[in-house]
Amino acid sequence: MSSGQKGPRPLPSTTSLNSSKPVNSNVLYRCSTLLAIQILKRIRPREGNVLMLTDGLCVKYGRRVHLSEASTMRFISQHTSIPVPKVLCAFTRSGRTYIVMERIKGDIIGSGWVKRSEDSKAELLSQLAGKVREMRDLQPSQGNRVASVDGGSLFDCRVPGPSLRFGPFDTVQDFHRHLRMGMEFDSRLEPEVQELIKKQSKSWPLVFTHGDLSSLNILVRGDDIVGIIDWETAGWYPSYWEYTSAHQVNPQNSFWVNEIDKFLQPMPEELAMERIRQKHFGDT
Repeated sequence: MSSGQKGPRPLPSTTSLNSSKPVNSNVLYRCSTLLAIQILKRIRPREGNVLMLTDGLCVKYGRRVHLSEASTMRFISQHTSIPVPKVLCAFTRSGRTYIVMERIKGDIIGSGWVKRSEDSKAELLSQLAGKVREMRDLQPSQGNRVASVDGGSLFDCRVPGPSLRFGPFDTVQDFHRHLRMGMEFDSRLEPEVQELIKKQSKSWPLVFTHGDLSSLNILVRGDDIVGIIDWETAGWYPSYWEYTSAHQVNPQNSFWVNEIDKFLQPMPEELAMERIRQKHFGDT
């Protein structure tokens, strides 16, 4: 936050409301999962906090993993045709959450992207645009709350704050206030910050949002999208959030910034707004 600004007011109280439920959390599934991890964690491949148990199964687990991700994948599979991993078991034990799911066979969309024909790229991006439209057609059951699929807290390591999880928020304005660390409009603020607060006061519809449509999270076989993975950042967000989040690319994903406008509605004003917010209030 830039110096010389008036201090933020306390943030409105948010709860850790979480109605996410375990899945197939019986003794057999829990014990089998924990035993498999104990036996296989030193010999099976791992990608981040995902351990590949077999060619067809994996388990995502850790203190940062949340049952809402399992709820999200089940919700998407039940209400859309978007291909997501099937959740076989999900539970929390001793502060860690475990999600056992199928492994979708496919390559990340970025693998060999530069070698694809323009027709092949266009076909895949058209499919991806269609899947985004399916998410946008979903209707929130929690009113206008910025929240997870179950109405609980959200996760995004790029959002600043005292905790990795944040919200839920009763209004988009409360969400924006959180993003700027409680800062309210004041004529003594820097002009750029004043303008940011004015822009954030606009209204946006809430839409269901993946929150990290990176090329690393889209799986393909040939010219078909066969999976969208890593739903930990998903939830009900203002309609611009998918677009601005997709633009926060990492070095492995740098080429993807040139493709975003082909599967998401371009929102340049909102992107500029978010970049101002990140400049003054951080994004990590």
